[in-house]
Amino acid sequence: MVKRIFFVGILLAGILLLQTGFAAVEVPRVKLGNEVLMSKYHYLIEGKKIGLVTNQSGVTSRGESIIDVLANDRSTRLTALFGPEHGIDGTAKAGEYVESYTHEKLGIPVYSLYGATRMPTEAMLRNLDVLIFDVQDIGARSYTYMSTLNYCMVAAQKYNKTIIVLDRPNPLGGEIVEGPVLEDPYITFVGVDNLPMAHGMTAGELAQFFNRKIGADLKVVPMEGYTRNMIYQDTGLPWVQTSPNIPDLDSVFGYMATGLGEGTGIFQADKFKWIGGKGIDSDKFAGLLNQAGLNGVTFIPEDRGEAGGVRLNIYDPHVFNPAKAGIYALAYAHSLNNFAVPKSGQTVVMFDKIMGSDKIGQYLEQGLTPQQIEAKYTPALNKFKEERKQYLIYGQEANNRQISVIVNDNPIEFDSEPYIDAHDRLMVPLRAIVEALGAKIYWNDKTRVVTVEKEDKTICFTIDSTTAIVDGEPKNMDTSPVIKNSRTMLPVRYVSEYLGYKVNWNQYTRTVTID
Repeated sequence: MVKRIFFVGILLAGILLLQTGFAAVEVPRVKLGNEVLMSKYHYLIEGKKIGLVTNQSGVTSRGESIIDVLANDRSTRLTALFGPEHGIDGTAKAGEYVESYTHEKLGIPVYSLYGATRMPTEAMLRNLDVLIFDVQDIGARSYTYMSTLNYCMVAAQKYNKTIIVLDRPNPLGGEIVEGPVLEDPYITFVGVDNLPMAHGMTAGELAQFFNRKIGADLKVVPMEGYTRNMIYQDTGLPWVQTSPNIPDLDSVFGYMATGLGEGTGIFQADKFKWIGGKGIDSDKFAGLLNQAGLNGVTFIPEDRGEAGGVRLNIYDPHVFNPAKAGIYALAYAHSLNNFAVPKSGQTVVMFDKIMGSDKIGQYLEQGLTPQQIEAKYTPALNKFKEERKQYLIYGQEANNRQISVIVNDNPIEFDSEPYIDAHDRLMVPLRAIVEALGAKIYWNDKTRVVTVEKEDKTICFTIDSTTAIVDGEPKNMDTSPVIKNSRTMLPVRYVSEYLGYKVNWNQYTRTVTID
């Protein structure tokens, strides 16, 4: 009887925990690049001296700092840290100068990339082999973390260092692409490349886009479980404050909607959750915005002292378009108080830097409606949307590209298409790849063993087995050879590396190079 009562008590306690949420802790659906690095891409850092660009947002899904992860990895050596704007702890105010210093616990330099320099110098990179970037972005062109990534890539190329980007979600998702595209004369640290305000790309995808101009030795460690239609709330990942004014996801989604009025007198408040200015009637402003057909948001009239404005109620972040809302808010604000538009002369004003052009200011002065302004920037935006497709890692555009294999600069033709298996390993037809590597092959139909021989190397693969025999020694693999469509398919990385070759995988061109 006592046992039965005890069992019922445990059952009721379990039900109570489920109802109160304690037992229903959501497991993240997305595995971050920093976790995939340690599980599947660890070979990129083994035996290497590492420099790490990160801040407080550089954590795993369990909240463990990537600094600690790498510092505790005995197969590597963490030699330097680099911090973007706001510092490595993310507490410095926007635009505040940040000093370099020595890490108290690790005894290694912490170089500021928002102080005396914004680009790593030769001296900073001298004592490292690879530079790793792991910082959470918010999906806006003017947010400077991706500018720091760009500058780090330039330095890595200049000083012959590999740069590894550990990918993270774009909090706004991968489908909202909006706003004027930045023009070359307006490239600055708050707009480092020809991107629209909302680019809809992850850090890894942006790195590949940047690299079309830079040509760095770039490796992107992708996420697992991430899809283009995910916003941050869909990932199951906890949000970590990225900077003092971005403590939560409401601030992330409000950033471009409220923060575009630099120098106009139209300002944001309450960490990008309110927008307004002097001379604005809050009710009229809210009425214009609420009648504009902007999805996923309503605008609530709210005065702040002498300024009239609106508070954003983002009720459906999946369809909310922050950059479009920001353009509409500025245009309607100008129609209400006719603010003076900042103009660039010998120096470029911050308003034009944020817009990426002086044309938006001109359109406002001409009294164009937000719909007319949107129509003006749409052709360049559509051109960008086409261009960016070749740099995407996630989604149909990336998945539909044919996989290419190049051995010693020679493209290989296959009679059966290579494919990526369930273990994220590229599988290629046996005979074509082995012959391209200058080896001989032997097939035993009874044992289902493939023997590959080259000079003094002998490798045996068994169909559906994760163990290979290399010169008599068993080697474990995380996938196995298979027979598919009457063709024997081998994991290209293992067969190549066992024969002494180096293998590189380029996600955005879906190309394997072996040399």
